[in-house]
Amino acid sequence: MITSHLPGDGHAASVDRRALDLAEPIPEAAIWIDLVDPTRDEDRKVERFLGIEVPTREDQRDIEPSEILYAENDARYLTTRLLCRAEEDRPILTGVTFILKGHTLITVRYENPKAFAMFAQRAAKTHGLGRTGEEVLAGLIETIMDRAADVLQLAGERIDDLSRAVFAEKADPGTRNSEYQETLRALGRWGDLISKQRESLVSIERTLLFLTASYRATRVPVELRDQMRTTLRDLQSLEEHASFQANKIQFLLDATLGLVNLEQNNIIKLFSVMAVVFMPPTLIASIYGMNFKHMPELDWRAGYPLALALMVVAAVMP
Repeated sequence: MITSHLPGDGHAASVDRRALDLAEPIPEAAIWIDLVDPTRDEDRKVERFLGIEVPTREDQRDIEPSEILYAENDARYLTTRLLCRAEEDRPILTGVTFILKGHTLITVRYENPKAFAMFAQRAAKTHGLGRTGEEVLAGLIETIMDRAADVLQLAGERIDDLSRAVFAEKADPGTRNSEYQETLRALGRWGDLISKQRESLVSIERTLLFLTASYRATRVPVELRDQMRTTLRDLQSLEEHASFQANKIQFLLDATLGLVNLEQNNIIKLFSVMAVVFMPPTLIASIYGMNFKHMPELDWRAGYPLALALMVVAAVMP
């Protein structure tokens, strides 16, 4: 699907957004062209319109910086990885490519990160998209940062709840095993989410560094450069916060496993005590269970009660 965004009525705050049919031409004034799960025909249509090459899904999976951050045919290609489906049990990282050609921004994506919908709604209600593709990209990255902050804040609240649950006094010993299992599963889910969010932030930081370096060769307003530097500082602070949360999850994981080991030690200790208690009686019973012909104790009238008394004393003495 191809969606074009252009300022309406010549004002930045008035946004004209519409999905285009394959036969419908792309507006010349479009400052943002959003490709969502595009077909090959839609890729060719944008390529003919701007004279660029649209990367495929396979191209977005490369990890070498030279393959995802480069300039070609007067266009800058910036591929990053964004967190998607953060509210679901299985969040994923999806590749998103930003292409800057002239004053137009082209985005290529095969998933629907929530930040894109947030930015479109915010642009329609407040300050608009902007006047150039660079301004649109700056607004998109800011919205992505806001979304990342929301995800980390939610994760932090859930981790605090897990922390209280881990160190709370367990009233019913019978439910400890199931509670520990659920805690380990929850720590695994939130740890996976935070690790993916941190990987996304690292990818975005690499993109911002490449973008700010390219500003030296392009005529970009000073205000936009300052905005991107501020965004870069915010991103680095989010990375530190994500690292802190990852360390906290590791601490809770170690604490939970330590409590599980204590429970196991208590069970093993009980079995050890029982084994020590019953070892001497078992030894005595084994000795007098030997049916040898020449055992003087077999002819004793008080042999059987004496053996029982000896086993009781041997059990009580430890």
